[in-house]
Amino acid sequence: MPAAPGSAAPASAPVRESEPFEPAGVVWTPVSRRLATARLISGVSWLAVPLVGLVVAAALTGILGLWLGAVGVALLTAWTAWLVPRQVRAMAYAERADDLLLRKGILFRSMVVVPYGRMQYVDVSAGPLARRLGIASVQLHTASPGTDASIDGLPTAEAARLRDQLASRGEARLAGL
Repeated sequence: MPAAPGSAAPASAPVRESEPFEPAGVVWTPVSRRLATARLISGVSWLAVPLVGLVVAAALTGILGLWLGAVGVALLTAWTAWLVPRQVRAMAYAERADDLLLRKGILFRSMVVVPYGRMQYVDVSAGPLARRLGIASVQLHTASPGTDASIDGLPTAEAARLRDQLASRGEARLAGL
């Protein structure tokens, strides 16, 4: 029903569906696309072993079930190659004055807010493949294990900058307690 002339408009506007995952005024920083490369290399490597085994066994025996299994693994590999880059594009973080926001997910979206004053320490790690690709992960540790968060796929220079920035902001916020 429309508002009567001279009456005030409704107090709250309708909420857009994506607002919980898109706070106003937040500038998101995406993770490196090299994370998709790292995840594809490791994922496809694990799928290649059963695929080759199934193809060899099917070629030697001619059993239809082995060929169907090989097709299934090949389809899973193709699905992984399609999905992983999309997942990486959905990952981002944002530094605000009092907290750090982390977002990920396509179908099942999530956003984590970590107040700087709750951080106990910050880790940076990189395995052999990540080092080769020039990326690292930043792990945030808080008093509660359930609220620990990580940002994967950061360029190493950005990971070092973020580690130092988060550590100094965490110490500054903790000092006021």
